[in-house]
This record gives sequence, structure tokens and C-alpha cells, in this order.
Amino acid sequence: MADDIRIAFLLFPHLTQLDLTGPAQVLSRVPGAHVEYVALTLDPVPSDCGLALVPTVTIEDAGPADVLVVPGGDGAFDAMLDPGVVAFVRRQAEHATWVTSVCTGAFVLGAAGLLAGRRATTHWASKPMLEAFGAQPVDARTARDGAVVTAAGVSAGIDMALWLAAELAGQPAAEAIQLQIEYDPQPPFDHGSAERADAVVVTRARAAAEESRGAKVTRAAAAVLR
Repeated sequence: MADDIRIAFLLFPHLTQLDLTGPAQVLSRVPGAHVEYVALTLDPVPSDCGLALVPTVTIEDAGPADVLVVPGGDGAFDAMLDPGVVAFVRRQAEHATWVTSVCTGAFVLGAAGLLAGRRATTHWASKPMLEAFGAQPVDARTARDGAVVTAAGVSAGIDMALWLAAELAGQPAAEAIQLQIEYDPQPPFDHGSAERADAVVVTRARAAAEESRGAKVTRAAAAVLR
């Protein structure tokens, strides 16, 4: 990888901020990294927790990136239906070394036609719906298939970013970044996985995700697979 590593983070309304800020905190520390935050306009973009994020460049003006990071959140299911967003992701994928997503950002990659025939992961509640884009959903914290790397829900983006940092700058550099951000998870509860959570809660959440997002996924999949 060249000394100057261009990393583009896609912004859209109602993204989950940790999907973006977790990987950004890691990847911005990669030696030679040049980070841009790309949106349709330069107006502040509201996240799903009320924190506004400020773009640095518009989709129209953004140049090709070595790494594209697409966060998730409820807003991803509107972003995947936005022709401008989808065209941008496709355009970036033509030149990027790595195209990545966090959480439901995978659905934006799917809408851009980048998941067909690939292994992919996303937030556990929405994972079955990836099949609509021809993807093979896998139970993994991070899934790599060729140049496409998808991370599971929210906090998994940090794991993905550390792995990517090692690919970009070597494992010692990635380990130094992990130490710098003191990423040493020790949660008070062992309840962060659908495999260990209450089965009734998991079933209800997946049904709710299908009810609220399924129609949009079907529309986006029909557009890309027709």
C-alpha cells in the first residue's frame, strides 16, 4: 500500500455513529492515512443518537479512495435506495483496495451489487435479509470475501478496523493502535451475541427487523438483481 492511504467514510442521515467513529478512531491512526467523510452535501449529518457529523467532501467531489467504509443504522435502509449513494459506492468499488461495511451498512453494499455470491455478515437481527442480494450470510464478527469486508453489529467495526489496519500498515502498527485506544473489552454482561441471548428476545427482534426493513430490502434487491 502506498504511503498516502486515502480512506473514505460514507455519511448519511440516521447512521449509527459508533459504526463510523469506532473504525475512524482506528483507521485515522494508520501511518499515511488521509481520511475523508463523504456525504451528499456538506451540511451536518444527524446520527441515530442525536450527534451530528460534519462531512469534509461531497459525493460529487470525492476522489477515488483506497478504502471505503460504509456504516449502518436505520438510515442505511434509506441510503440503499438513494441512486446517488449507490452510484458513489459502485464508483469507489471500481478502484478501492478494500470495500468495507459495519453493521447494516452491508445492505448499502448489497444495493450496489457488491455482495452477490459473497460471504457477508451484518447485525444479527437483519442478517437473514442479506440473501435478497445474493449474499451468503455467515455468523462471523468479520467476514472477508475478496476485496469486500463486512463487520457484524456496531462494535464489531472496531475489530474489523484493527484487522484492516494490519493489512494496510502491518500487525505491529495495528497492535500499537489497539494499545493507543486501549481497546481491551471487558463487558459487565455476557449478552452481546444472539447465540447467547434469550431466544425469545432474538426471535422477536428479527421479526421486527423484517417487518420494518423487509420491504425496502426487497425494493433495493429488485433494482440490483433485475
